[in-house]
Amino acid sequence: MADERFFMREPWEFDPEEKPAPPPDQGLGFDTRALHSGFDPLEGVEDFRSFVPPITPSMTYPYQRFEEIPYPVYGRTSTPTTSVLEKRLAALEGGEACVSAGSGSQALFNLIFTLARPGDNVVTSLNIYGEGYKQAQSIFPERCGVEFRFVQDPAEIQSWADQIDESTKLVWVETPSNPCLFVTDIAGVAEAAHAKGVPLLVDNTTATAALQQPLRMGADLVLLSLTKFLCGNATVLGGAVVGPEALVEDVRWNTTEFVGSVLQPFEAWLVLQFLETLSLRMDRHSTNAQRIAEYLDDHPRVEHVNYPGLPSHPQYDLAHDQMRAGGGMLSFVVPGGVTGAGRVIDRLDLITHAVTFGTSRTICMHPPTITHEHMTPEERDQAGIADGLIRLSVGLEDPADLIADLEAALAD
Repeated sequence: MADERFFMREPWEFDPEEKPAPPPDQGLGFDTRALHSGFDPLEGVEDFRSFVPPITPSMTYPYQRFEEIPYPVYGRTSTPTTSVLEKRLAALEGGEACVSAGSGSQALFNLIFTLARPGDNVVTSLNIYGEGYKQAQSIFPERCGVEFRFVQDPAEIQSWADQIDESTKLVWVETPSNPCLFVTDIAGVAEAAHAKGVPLLVDNTTATAALQQPLRMGADLVLLSLTKFLCGNATVLGGAVVGPEALVEDVRWNTTEFVGSVLQPFEAWLVLQFLETLSLRMDRHSTNAQRIAEYLDDHPRVEHVNYPGLPSHPQYDLAHDQMRAGGGMLSFVVPGGVTGAGRVIDRLDLITHAVTFGTSRTICMHPPTITHEHMTPEERDQAGIADGLIRLSVGLEDPADLIADLEAALAD
C-alpha cells in the first residue's frame, strides 16, 4: 500500500524471476566504493563538517511533527552510522540493500528466523562454521521446528537438488568453508535452488567481496561476519546480510526490531574505517597465505594442507574461476591427532593461539576441540576435520618470520 508506514513490512517471498534494482555505485571501482559508498562529506556539511562518517551514538530520534515518524526512529532498527556501513557493504557485494547485526551468528539467526516457520527446512552441508552448525543441528530443529538437511556430497550439484523440496525456504553455502577451505560451485547450486524456487545464501566471510562476488554468480543473499577480515584486527563483533531490499527490510522490521542484538554505532564506524583498506589487506593476506601453504605442503611433518591456491586442492580450478585470489586462511594436519596439534600450537612463538580468524596478526586454533566440537567424530571426518587439524589465519607480517616460527614449532 502506498500509504503503508515504512516499518509495517509484509513477509518477503522469493521470486527467482524478479531482478533486484541496480546495486548502488556499481559504476565505480571496488576500492572507490570501499572509500566512498554510503557517505558524501558534502551532504549535510553544515551539520557535521566532517571528512569521515560521524558517529551518532543516540538510540532514539526526535519527531519534528506528531504525524511525521522519523527514520531512524529507534536504535534497534537503524542508526545513521550503521546505515552508512550497510550502504557500503551492499555496494561492495553488489547487492540491493543490507541489514547489520550484533555478530555474524546473529545475522544468520535473524535471516533464518525471518524466512522459516515450523515444518520448513533449510538445505546446507557440513562445510559451515561451527556456530552455524550448532544452529542447524539443534537450536532451530529443537526450538523452532525447522529442519536442516545436510547434503552428502557437496561437490555434486545433484546432491543439493535432491535435498530441496516444497518446504525448503533457503539453501545455504559457505565457500571457501571454515576450516577446511572446501569450495562450492556457487553458480551450479544457485541454478539447482532456483529451479525449485528457493533462494541461495552464500557465506562470503572467508573470501570477502574483495576476492569473491557471489551475487554476480547467481546467489541471492550474502552472509557476512564483520568480525573477521572485514574488520581485520579483532576489535569488533558484527554481522550482516546483503540482498533484495524487500527481504532486508523484512529482517530489519519483523525480526531485528524485536529480537535486538544490533550493531552499535561505534562498532559500525570502526568497520567503515577498516573497509577503506580491505582490498589492499586481502591481497597481502592472500600472497602471504599462498607462500605459507606452499611451505607447509612441502614440509615432511605436515600430512595435508587445505588451501584453494594450491594445485593439489580438489576444487583448485573452481576456486580459480570463482575467486580473485586464495584468501588469508588455510589449515593443515600434523601427525599425532589432538596431542600432536597441541604440541605444535604450544611451541609457536610469533603466531598466537586464539579463537577467530581474519586478523592482521597471524593466529591459529584447533577446530576439533573449539569451533567444531559440537559435531560428532563421524561428521568431522566427513567434513575433513581431522584430529590433527590446525587452522591458520595468515596475517600481514613478513612471511619469512612466520615460516621461521612454523619451522621451529614443527621441528622434531
